[in-house]
Amino acid sequence: MKTSYLPFLKGFFTGAGLIIAIGAQNAFVLKQGLKKNHVFIVALFCAIADSLLIVLGVSGLGVILTSNRTLLLVAKWGGASFLFWYGLRAFRAALHSESLRTQDEPVNQNLKKVLLTLTALTFLNPHVYLDTLILLGTIGAQFEKASRALFAAGAILASTAWFFTLCYGARLLAPLLRNPRAWKIIDFVIGCIMWSIALSLLLT
Repeated sequence: MKTSYLPFLKGFFTGAGLIIAIGAQNAFVLKQGLKKNHVFIVALFCAIADSLLIVLGVSGLGVILTSNRTLLLVAKWGGASFLFWYGLRAFRAALHSESLRTQDEPVNQNLKKVLLTLTALTFLNPHVYLDTLILLGTIGAQFEKASRALFAAGAILASTAWFFTLCYGARLLAPLLRNPRAWKIIDFVIGCIMWSIALSLLLT
């Protein structure tokens, strides 16, 4: 194996380790995949957003952000507030059967609402910045300039592969989710995830 490939591989596996986790963004993406709701656009949006943040992080922006306490506090409280609100919506959906959707119902065509929610879950969540800008940025900064691009490319590939797999792979679960009770469980779990992340932000 050529040494030049090592930064790429390290970027791929480090990026995969950070991105493949049950988080606010991933929970929302999974639900859109289960509902077959704008699957390609959702996956593409997440991949592009992560790619942008990874490039900025490896370029050195993460170091600048960590030195600004005011910006960190705004991200912390703003992100926690949004996650609490979204978690509350998920709990309410789990309690009301009329909010459930089975796989035989029409796809929700409200793309604008989906993208606005996804934008908030992506850019108002400090954990996203921690993973992409700070952690990946710090690790990537250890390489020489020529190798940083390979490291970033590896992390971007891991992110893109994950989001498209999550969106399209969710369809394999469709037969198991025709029972409305399954959607109640999904909404309840998503609510727990959102609130636990919000709490972790406030306690950090």
